[in-house]
Amino acid sequence: MQINIYSILLFPEIILSVGTLFILLLSQITKILNFRIISYLSILLLFVTIILIYNNKYIDLASYHIFFTNSLLIQFFKILVIFGTIFTIFISINFFEDLRLNKIEIPILFLFSSLGLIIMVSSNNLMSMYLGIELQSLSLYVLTAIKRDSIKSSESGVKYFVLGALSSGILLYGCSLLYGYTGSSNFYDIKLFIIQLNNLNLGITFSLVFILVGLAFKISAVPFHMWTPDVYEGSPSGVTAFFAIVPKIAGLVLTYRFCIEIFYEFLNDWRMIIILLSVLSMFLGSIAAISQNNIKRLLAYSTIGHVGYMLIGLASANTEGISGLIIYITIYLIMNIAIFAFILSIKIHDRYIEKLSDLSGISKKNPIVSISICIIMFSLAGIPPFAGFFGKFYIFVAALNANLLFLAILGVIASVISSYYYLKIIKIMYFEESNIIHELNMTKSTRFIVFISILFISFFIIYPNFLTGISKSISFSYFNLL
Repeated sequence: MQINIYSILLFPEIILSVGTLFILLLSQITKILNFRIISYLSILLLFVTIILIYNNKYIDLASYHIFFTNSLLIQFFKILVIFGTIFTIFISINFFEDLRLNKIEIPILFLFSSLGLIIMVSSNNLMSMYLGIELQSLSLYVLTAIKRDSIKSSESGVKYFVLGALSSGILLYGCSLLYGYTGSSNFYDIKLFIIQLNNLNLGITFSLVFILVGLAFKISAVPFHMWTPDVYEGSPSGVTAFFAIVPKIAGLVLTYRFCIEIFYEFLNDWRMIIILLSVLSMFLGSIAAISQNNIKRLLAYSTIGHVGYMLIGLASANTEGISGLIIYITIYLIMNIAIFAFILSIKIHDRYIEKLSDLSGISKKNPIVSISICIIMFSLAGIPPFAGFFGKFYIFVAALNANLLFLAILGVIASVISSYYYLKIIKIMYFEESNIIHELNMTKSTRFIVFISILFISFFIIYPNFLTGISKSISFSYFNLL
C-alpha cells in the first residue's frame, strides 16, 4: 500500500507520541501550565487520538504490516485503552492535587504508558510487541514510586521494577527462542512456518511457555501475580486505578492475539496452560481476598480473579470467547472506574480511605454514595440483573460452546466464593455503627462519570444488544481474517 508523508503525520501513534513530547516541552518552558492544565491538555490529546483511531481504518501504523496490524478488534481495544486513560485522569485530578502530588510528570507518564499499550494491542511482530510492553512498563515503574516521601510507595516501586525486569527477561528469552527456531519475528511468518512444520517441536514449545509466562506477569495471572497486591497497596490510589484498568486491557488482548493468531492450529498444545492460569487465578483471587482489610489489596485480588474469568474466553478459542472478552472487559472497565472514583474521593479527617473499616456507617449520612457502591459491588460479584452478571454469563457460554463444561462450573463456584468479600463491604457500610464523618471530594466531571457508570451497570439488562451486537460483529470479522 502506498503511503505518503501526510498520511504518516496522521498515524494515531505518531500524533500521541509527538503530542506527549510537545506537552512535556511546553510544561518545561512556561510556568503558566500547572498540573490541572497539563491533565486537561493530556485528555484533549487522547480524544484527538481516539478520533484518529476511529477514522484511520486503513491509514495507520498497520501500513507497516511487518511490525503492526489492524482489525476491528484492534481498533476497539485501542479506543478502550485510551478511554480508560481519560477516565483515570479525570477521576484522579483532585486526588493528586490534594496529596500535593500534582507533578506534571504524572499525566505525561500516563500518556507514554498509553502509547506503549496501544502499540502492544496492534503489534504484529515480536520486536514491536516487546517495545510496547517495555514502554508502558518503564512509565509504570516511575508512577509506582512517584510518592518519594512514602516508604510503601518506594518499596512497591522497587518490587515492581525487579519483578518486572525478571518477567521482561523471560519474555525476551522466549521471543529469541521463537525467532531462532522459526527464522522470523513476524506473527504471520511464524504461523506459516509452524503450519508447514505441522507440529510444535520442543524449542517452539519452550518459547511459547516463556512468552506466556511473561504475558501472565503483565496481566497478573496466578502464579505470576505476586507483585500485584503490594504494588496496588503501595502506589498512590490514582496510579492504582490506572494499574487496575488500562494495562490489563492491553495485556489480555495481546495474550489472546498471540495465542490465536500464531498457534490457533495447535490449540490443544497450549489450551491446558491457559486453563490452569484461569482456574488458579479465579480461585486464588476469590479466596485470598476474603482475609484482606485494605481496600486496594482486596481490589488487587479482585482483579486477579477477573483476569481468570477473562482467560476462559481464550481457552474457549472461539467466536463466543472473543465476543465474551469484549463484553466482559468493557463492563470491567466501567465497574472499576466507578469504584476507584469513590476511593479517590471519600475522605476521613483529611485522609483518603484505605481500610474496609473506613466505610463503616457511611450509609447513614451518605445514602447515595453507599447505594452506588452497593450497586458496583453487586455487579463485581456477578449478581443479576447488574452488568457484571452478563460479563460472566457470556464468558461461561463461550466455555460451554467449546465443550469446557468443567471450566464453566469452576468459574461459577469461584464467582460464588468471591461474592463473600463483595457483600462484606456492603455489610460494613450498612450494618456497622461508626462515628466517622465522611467527606466527598468529587469534581463535576467525576460525578458525571460515576453517574453514567452506575446507569450503565444498573440498566445494561434493558438494552444489552448494543454491546453484544458490536462484540459479535468484531468477533466474526476477526476470525474471518485468520
